[in-house]
Formats: sequence, structure tokens, C-alpha cells
Amino acid sequence: MGSEELFTIPIQPMEAHQGGSIVCTSPAPQVYLLTWNSPPDNRLTSAFCSALMSALNIIEFGYPPGVLITTSSISKFYSNGLDLELAVSTPGFFEDELYFLWRRFLTYPMPTIALISGHCFAGGLMLAMHHDYRVFTGPKGYMCLNEIEFGMPLMAPMSSIFRIKLAPQVYRQLVLEAHRFDGKEALAAGLVDAIGDLHALLDFVRDKGLVKKGATGVYGLLKAEMYRESVALLESGVGGASQLPALQAAEKKRKIEGTKWFSEWKRSRSGKAKL
Repeated sequence: MGSEELFTIPIQPMEAHQGGSIVCTSPAPQVYLLTWNSPPDNRLTSAFCSALMSALNIIEFGYPPGVLITTSSISKFYSNGLDLELAVSTPGFFEDELYFLWRRFLTYPMPTIALISGHCFAGGLMLAMHHDYRVFTGPKGYMCLNEIEFGMPLMAPMSSIFRIKLAPQVYRQLVLEAHRFDGKEALAAGLVDAIGDLHALLDFVRDKGLVKKGATGVYGLLKAEMYRESVALLESGVGGASQLPALQAAEKKRKIEGTKWFSEWKRSRSGKAKL
């Protein structure tokens, strides 16, 4: 299968992350394939988000409408999500960069498809969920929200897209169980729309007539209405790292008050037992 290279955007290094690149090719007319490579596991750093935003702008404003596909050249990882320590320490990262990128995907004026090659965890899964479609490439890799395992609360702009697109029991499995969905489970749960490689994906695009869907100019507007709750949250400025201390402080206060209540209750029970 021929694939014409259109452009390359560098991903600048950031601290422990060596950087990489996003290469845009065209495996079929008006099909734009963005392949990212940011070793070791395609973390969503500021530099990664900036490079991806540039690629989205180039395709929208420099080429005819068609279909946008994202994938990874690192076979083990589509994306392993955020470098949480770096994300929290970067001022405005969530509100101004990450959420802005997700909103861009959610309202992008042509069909978007995540071709998921390998593990798709946490923020990586959130990025994939803001695409219109998801296709899992094969038997290796898992999709998972594992925030419960490393103690990170889900902020409203992160979680809303799952409530909109998934059944409640699947959402529960993701958030409260950190269940790791393989390809077959993900398909059955509605996390992905198909399983297959790029050839199968191009058949998927053809069978659904996706290349022409953005031609009338309303595709992005229709999505903005479909997902208006998520769009509003992504634009609201809530859910940034600056809000984490307040959430943690409120939870700490709740636990202190609960422990005090339990001690008083236990003491009252002890007094009654003596009588």
C-alpha cells in the first residue's frame, strides 16, 4: 500500500522525555495518518500536545477535508498518558494545553479515528475517546483507566466523555476497577468500533463513506452539539492542577472529621457497655 509523506512535526524534548516526531502520511486520497513516535511510551507532555495541535491545524487549513487517523510507531504503546509529576508542575498544562487539545479533537471538522497499537492507558485513553472512532490493531495491548492505582482523582473534563460515550457498567469497570480491556473485550464494551490493521481501517473508512463527511462544513458543529457537555467542561477552566490541593484538603478534612466522629461514637458505646 503506497503512502505519501506530507509533513513532519518535531516533538521537542522535555526533562526526562527525549522528544520525537509526528509524521503525516496519506495512505489513501484525503486520508491523513498522523504517526507519533515519542519514546519510550508517547507521554502527553506539553511538547507532545503542541506538536499534535500543529499537525491538526496543518491538516485542517492546508489540505482538503477528509479523514484524520492517529497512531503510534511504537508497537507497545499508543500512549501511556501523562507524566503526572511534570503535568502537575507545568502551570496551565491541563486547562490551556491538554483540555484544549481534547476539545480540538472532539469538535474537529472531519472524522477522526484512533488506530490503537499497543497499550492505551489513562490520559492516552482519554485522548483516544475524544476521537470519533477507535480501532484496535490486534491481540496485544490493553485499554485502561488506572488512576485509582496511583491515586489521581478524575477531574470533570477528563471523565465526562466516558459518561457520554459508554454504558454505565463499562464506565464503572474503567474507573472503579481499573479493568484492563483487551481488544475483544474493548469491542464488546463499545470502547472500540472494530479490530484490525490499517488495511482494515481503510476498508472501514470506505464502507462508512467517511472521506466525504466533512465536505459540507458542519461536521465539527454537529459534534459540538452532540458533546456539548464535554465541550463546555473542556472550555470552563475547571479541572486544572491548581484545584488538586483543594480537593485533597477537603478529603483530608472529611477523614479527620470522620475519625473524630468514630472515636466519639466508640466512646459513647463504651460508656453504655459499662452500665
